[in-house]
Amino acid sequence: MQYNNIDKYVIGVDFGTDSCRAIIVNACTGVEVAQTVSHYTRWDGGNKNALYCDASKCQYRQHPLDYIESMENAVTNLVKGVSQGVRSCIKGLSFDTTSSTPVLTDINGTPLALSPEFQDNPNAMFILWKDHSAIKEADEINKLARISPIDYTSYSGGIYSSEWVWAKVLHVVREDNDIQRKAYSWVEHCDWITGLVVGNTNPYLMKRSRCAAAHKAMWHESWGGLPSEEFLSQLDPSLARFRRSINEQTYTGDNKAGNLSKEWAEKFGLSTEVSVSVGLVDAHAGAVGAGIEPYTLTRIIGTSTCDILIASKEEIGDMLIPGICGQADGSVIPGYIGLEAGQSAFGDIYAWYKNTLLWPAERIIAKTKHLDKNQKELLVNSFNESIIAELSEAAVSLTPGAGSLIALDWLNGRRSPDADFSVQGAIIGMNLSTTAPMIFRALVEATAFGSKAIVDHFINSGIAIKSVLAIGGIPLKSPLVMQIMADVLNVTIKVTKSDQTCALGAAMFAAVASGICEDVEKAQKAMTQEYLTEYIPNTKNVAVYDSLYKEYQRLGSFINDRSEL
Repeated sequence: MQYNNIDKYVIGVDFGTDSCRAIIVNACTGVEVAQTVSHYTRWDGGNKNALYCDASKCQYRQHPLDYIESMENAVTNLVKGVSQGVRSCIKGLSFDTTSSTPVLTDINGTPLALSPEFQDNPNAMFILWKDHSAIKEADEINKLARISPIDYTSYSGGIYSSEWVWAKVLHVVREDNDIQRKAYSWVEHCDWITGLVVGNTNPYLMKRSRCAAAHKAMWHESWGGLPSEEFLSQLDPSLARFRRSINEQTYTGDNKAGNLSKEWAEKFGLSTEVSVSVGLVDAHAGAVGAGIEPYTLTRIIGTSTCDILIASKEEIGDMLIPGICGQADGSVIPGYIGLEAGQSAFGDIYAWYKNTLLWPAERIIAKTKHLDKNQKELLVNSFNESIIAELSEAAVSLTPGAGSLIALDWLNGRRSPDADFSVQGAIIGMNLSTTAPMIFRALVEATAFGSKAIVDHFINSGIAIKSVLAIGGIPLKSPLVMQIMADVLNVTIKVTKSDQTCALGAAMFAAVASGICEDVEKAQKAMTQEYLTEYIPNTKNVAVYDSLYKEYQRLGSFINDRSEL
């Protein structure tokens, strides 16, 4: 590329469920210069992964070394791959991560899993967003909040989730006495990784993210920050101790957390003059990267979904929106109220079905005597890579509600509306003529119905939705899923062009924190990319799906009632 000495560049780093992705973007034009991906080796590591995760208990943990190593690998390779001219003009860096993904730390803010004593202890590791092992603890928090002088869940949709930090921390310290004794504080992934590279992980001094604290930790300025020590101590005395060890001030992502430390500047091949912004929640960064505006619903669609809206402070006023994942001043774009909802499983549902179909093939192929080891691996990999594509191709030709099947998308519980991770998924209407593509299409329709439940909930709560944007891997890869969603929602859905929209959003915040752009909206104007495509509702299908959605709701009511027995 031709180098222009007036151009300035920023790096956005996005930590997802499986990997770390990094991009370099021209902050003046929005042109993406380079990108790279680094997967978590332990997460994909077979036997090691089994030590950290237990799907039967909804336990999903990730080792901090996966984050450190993948970040160093991704950013180092990214920087090496560009010219010296570009490298010397990199001015800012920003991180976004999954959330709530907290970890317990020592007095220095170091995750306990980085000590030899706890290096293989899952309770000392980051508790991934999809970990639902704290359902009991979340229920206790909700019950206590109902009878407390202050309902600390009121800005969290009125229901505290097992996906969020206080429930997770409470579960871990109750389960593991050694961890409880050694833990001094806790930190969210987005805050810790930012503090690590600027050389400040001190729990008292670290700059903590507004979007993580307000949406996941019951932080709100009206009650002075985090829930009171009295409230937390009624749950467990250690929680009150942790509260005393945390810097309660929070910062929006356009603020500067510091400069790259000498250690990390040398590792990355960058200057210590590079500014690092306060950390971000991935969905919030993605919404900004997609070009979110007031009343534009931005759907970040991958293994799960997050649905992000922003609205003016004047219109929201004192309104509290029930059943969502929180509302907070400045959590998405400073100056607006950020609103979050989502589905706890989306792509994970398709992956579950694929793995279910793959199970017998893997075992039969492993036992065959007609193939050598390499041939067996190639055959299994071919099945693994092709199943969803084959199912999608067959499902396209099916009519809505093919085979009279109705599925419920709560295979990982329900995040929104009204979080409840004790509920389960379901499929009804099967008979001997039911085929694998019919079941797959029913699952796709279920994820679209779950999306409609969220859209309807916002509208019924008085929040307008004027347009819909979609980002993430599924919108870029699956026309089937996106067309069904457009038909079910009866709205045109625009899909963003970038395949790294969360990292792009992080880069926009880096442009503001480093002084290149005046504010986030100006960064969006300079850096937002055009849309790749749009999905327009098929009018013939809309009426059919309206009827099927009512069946979905009836099935959901039945499952809700059953879960309460």
